[in-house]
Amino acid sequence: MSVPDYMQCAEDHQTVLVVVQPFGIVPEDHFFKIYKRIASVSQVSIRDSQRILYIRYRHHYLPENNEWGDFQTHRKVVGLIAITTCTSAKDWPQTAERFHGQKEVYSSTLYDSRCLVFGLQGEIAEQQRTDMAFYPSFDECSDVERRVEDFVESIFIVLESKRLDRATDKSGDKTPLLCVPFEKKDFVGLDTDSRHYKKRCQGRMRKHVGDLCLQAGMLQDALVHYHMAVELLRGVNDHLWLGAALEGLCSASVISHYPGGTGGKLLGRKPSISQTTDAGKRHRPGALTTNGISADTSTEIGRAKNCLSPEDIIEKYKEAISYYGKYKNAGVIELEACVKAVRVLAIQKRAREASEFLQNAVYINLGQLSEEEKIQRYSILSELYELIGFHRKSAFFKRVAAMQCVAPTIPEPGWRACYKLLLETLPGYSLSLDPKDFNKGTHRGWAAVQMRLLHELVYASRRMGNPGLSVRHLSFLLQTMLDFLSDQEKKEVTQSLENYSSKCPGGMEVITLSAELKLPPVPFTKLPIVRSVKLLNLPVSLRPHKVKGLLGQNVSTASPFIYSPIIMHSRGEERCKKIDFQWVQGDVCEVQLMVYNPMPYELRVENMGLLTSGVQFESLPAALSLPAESGLYPVTLVGVPRTAGNITVNGYHTSVFGVTSDCLLEDLPAVKTSGCLVEVIPSLPRLQLATSLPRSAHTPQPMSKEELSSSVSVQLFNGETQQLTITLENIGCEDIETLEVTSKVVNTKEKVFSNFLSWKLEEALSHLPLKPGLTVTLTVSIQVKLDFSGQENLLQDLNDDGISVTGLPICSPLRQVLKPRPETKPISNDSGKLEYSHIKVNKHESKLDMILNSSLQFLVFNRYQEPMPMQLLGNGFTVTCHFCSPNILVL
Repeated sequence: MSVPDYMQCAEDHQTVLVVVQPFGIVPEDHFFKIYKRIASVSQVSIRDSQRILYIRYRHHYLPENNEWGDFQTHRKVVGLIAITTCTSAKDWPQTAERFHGQKEVYSSTLYDSRCLVFGLQGEIAEQQRTDMAFYPSFDECSDVERRVEDFVESIFIVLESKRLDRATDKSGDKTPLLCVPFEKKDFVGLDTDSRHYKKRCQGRMRKHVGDLCLQAGMLQDALVHYHMAVELLRGVNDHLWLGAALEGLCSASVISHYPGGTGGKLLGRKPSISQTTDAGKRHRPGALTTNGISADTSTEIGRAKNCLSPEDIIEKYKEAISYYGKYKNAGVIELEACVKAVRVLAIQKRAREASEFLQNAVYINLGQLSEEEKIQRYSILSELYELIGFHRKSAFFKRVAAMQCVAPTIPEPGWRACYKLLLETLPGYSLSLDPKDFNKGTHRGWAAVQMRLLHELVYASRRMGNPGLSVRHLSFLLQTMLDFLSDQEKKEVTQSLENYSSKCPGGMEVITLSAELKLPPVPFTKLPIVRSVKLLNLPVSLRPHKVKGLLGQNVSTASPFIYSPIIMHSRGEERCKKIDFQWVQGDVCEVQLMVYNPMPYELRVENMGLLTSGVQFESLPAALSLPAESGLYPVTLVGVPRTAGNITVNGYHTSVFGVTSDCLLEDLPAVKTSGCLVEVIPSLPRLQLATSLPRSAHTPQPMSKEELSSSVSVQLFNGETQQLTITLENIGCEDIETLEVTSKVVNTKEKVFSNFLSWKLEEALSHLPLKPGLTVTLTVSIQVKLDFSGQENLLQDLNDDGISVTGLPICSPLRQVLKPRPETKPISNDSGKLEYSHIKVNKHESKLDMILNSSLQFLVFNRYQEPMPMQLLGNGFTVTCHFCSPNILVL
């Protein structure tokens, strides 16, 4: 026997073996459909008896293994079910002859057989035959299971008769000597009349009867016979059969202790009568049933006397295996016994002892094995190590099996099978193919082994002809193992990745390998590494802000204040926190990232842009070139919101080494951010203002960061009049619908009087609404009228009042109140009159204000901005114009 059955378990000793084989022309899918139905009849309750017969089916069984049937009866083929097709009556004789020929292969051990014929109809099919069953087609065979049950009952009758025949001690008859195939030549010429020989024969036969009792459902009888066989065989040092008797004793005890089975495949087994606790339903000892088959008569012997304890089971297994080890030709028996003991120890949760049995199984020499048999052996060892909880050892043997699939001696290497087995080793090495599992902090497992395994996955997927898988595994290796790669390894991995991605670019799609296994995308969050994300406000000239107190009305936006000592804070809330500035629809918005390159060479990042949600957003991609192992480097990503609402910056996308990545901020625990949610307000008009006056040599500094200042100047003498032309151009995308002009005159010490400014709006209003790209001109008349009568040193007094180029700290009367010197009189309330009208330049409204203070001031703003002054100073004086607005550009 050269091929072990690695699926063997202790309870298989009580099964009878039935081979199901096709012959002739039988489609494979149809055969396995019928085979599955036949195999569903795995146990049959014998009628008029309290015993159950268990059946083990095989669709392939080596005839040489059948020769070991006397050594262990569960290895003996006792039943044959042949499946064939026959479409015409003229083919029937040949079909019947081939069936009889197939029976001859197992004729020495066969109890009964059946032939299921599909496709034959007519007179032959209507004949009633015990060993034949005819069906019109593979779909019209409703009674297959019933026929199999009848077949199993016929096997049981033969089994029971053989058990009774062998168990009966016929005085005067010689007990035959049962042998295994390799023993037959050793007993030639031995004295068959010696006492030693007779004891050997009796011991082996007693063991054989124990096997038959176990198969026939006589568990307690089997235990008795095994005990007697052990005593007889131990006395004559028949070690091979002593090991078999000990193994039979262990199997019967396992069946008694663990009726659910140890193989994990017979959990639905029904307890036999010997395991039933309801003694009232048992037959009295020696009673016969109506069909003449006696029940188990040895139940009353007692389990405690004959059944081994769980600890003794393992000791007897060890002893049996040690006896098997003395025989070179019993390697298969020894290996299978180790596997059975491991399954029992797994049930008992004794992993360390189970590993000792498995370690012994590894070194059992089975002679020259084929590559397929080696793969099977290592795979089963892996499964058994997994069964006892030795996950890393299990992964090791599964990896050995994977390498065996592509051994140099195989003419057609099975790279697909190799790849599948390598995937199954990942849990044993604490390796997951989901990159999110590596964002949780501490690295688990041996990085060197994990990298070796990932390299093998890359190579196997390439040999399979799937470069997309190679790119995914290389991306995963580079992303998760970057901290463990040397500089040289980083260069080699990235070069390989570039080569593979040139044939099949990597993306963010999920790769489905099977219904249970899917490879998630691998974003390159470490190429480059991002440390902070900051949303930037718009430039001052485009920044929206509301006018505060424009008409002397203070609108309160205060909300109820509720104090709580409990501060609820989380990173998610911080990221979702709304930022206190706004973006404008249609304007370019900026997000600043602080990044650095961990690679030992220059890193080129292509097509880097923002990932957003909430509003329609057009991301404008950027390309980076980061020096080797650079420090924190600022990178600004820009985009244009196309609709209004709340926008959330979720992350960024990159293209590195030909792999496209979508990196979400929620997957980057080390990233610092003050919030990624900002309000996008509807589009505002963009107004460009120009004047006919030349620019001033002196440019006042803006009083706040929200102002953008510019100056123009003109010199006028008292009584002189000059025209100031103001050109307003709509350079935005919104119509300007309303235009209002306001002047404000403040008389100080009654030294300045009359109106300095006058204008007419009719011409300008006739051009409204002002379409984008069009201009409108407003003419303002500047007339100087100062009264010098009775006033000496007027210029000095004006300068003393702070009305000079250097001494007037005025930015806006709505932001700052001009305080007179302490020795001067306060400003008169009666003379300080404020009058307002507005230039409103917006889709709905926006305004341009011009204010006259002791000098002349012009203010330009829309509803989201505050005013800015234009100044007139001196007898021959200068007009300085200040303009600042988030949506007004000044030339």
